[in-house]
Amino acid sequence: MDVSQLALLRELADRGSVTAVAAALNRSPSAVSQQLKTLQRQVGVELVERVGRGVRLTDAGRALADSSVRIATAIAEAEATWAAYRDDATGAVRVATFFSASELFLPGLLTRLKAHPGIRLEVEDRDVSQDDFAALAADYDIVIAHRSDDVLPPQPTALRVVPLVREPLDVAVPLDHPLAGHDRVTVDDVIRDDWIGVPVDFPLDRVLAAMAVRAGVPARIIHRTTHLPLIENLVATGHGIALVPRHTSRERSAGRFRLLPLTDVRAGRRIEALLRPDRAERLAVRVVLDAYIAEAARYGDEPR
Repeated sequence: MDVSQLALLRELADRGSVTAVAAALNRSPSAVSQQLKTLQRQVGVELVERVGRGVRLTDAGRALADSSVRIATAIAEAEATWAAYRDDATGAVRVATFFSASELFLPGLLTRLKAHPGIRLEVEDRDVSQDDFAALAADYDIVIAHRSDDVLPPQPTALRVVPLVREPLDVAVPLDHPLAGHDRVTVDDVIRDDWIGVPVDFPLDRVLAAMAVRAGVPARIIHRTTHLPLIENLVATGHGIALVPRHTSRERSAGRFRLLPLTDVRAGRRIEALLRPDRAERLAVRVVLDAYIAEAARYGDEPR
């Protein structure tokens, strides 16, 4: 079997359509289809079947796609061993992250990577729904993702999941809020306020929704945005309260708004790195991942 043809099955499993695979690999859809047909003839088993206007992998195709992952990982391990022998951590490492994770990690990460001038870091902000981070791993070497406490990580067979930090979520209130003098609050204390929220199905939104269910009162959300500094500004100017990540917002809270821990609910988000297993073996990727882990260790009040 041709390794590159097997890799097409893996790409089809991850991306869902021949068109998406062709776009990712800079080939024509007809060329991808032809390669898949050639592989089918070689193995003598149907690997792809039509479903409506698209295609999907058969059980045999999925089994070979899984084998492709293991083959690619073994090749990457061999290449990494040779690169380590030559002390040659070089090349581009593409990272997808979300804005507040960049605030937490990126300055220190860039400082650490000065010791590795052969690595070219390419970072893009990709703030998506927590269920959509895993799909980004098809196009990036490292995906920095976050999820609420109640959500399980992606299946370990598909991706390597590296925990970085659990960041508590606090309630941000204006300095003149009736609760601003408290050390902590309960769900019932705050759920009936006006809220500045994030888009539906983002980790902070899931926590707020769980708080509303617990209290039996719907949360009154007057504005939604992914931009944390805007959320903080709206809170500071008295337009509502919000759930915000403690480590990220703490420095900007002084003299502007109060951060109040919740006493009766475990509110937090888990930040982790998602990687395809083969890309995780690249020496340059391992160096960048180790730098992320070292930066995350600075926030040691919550165990990784």
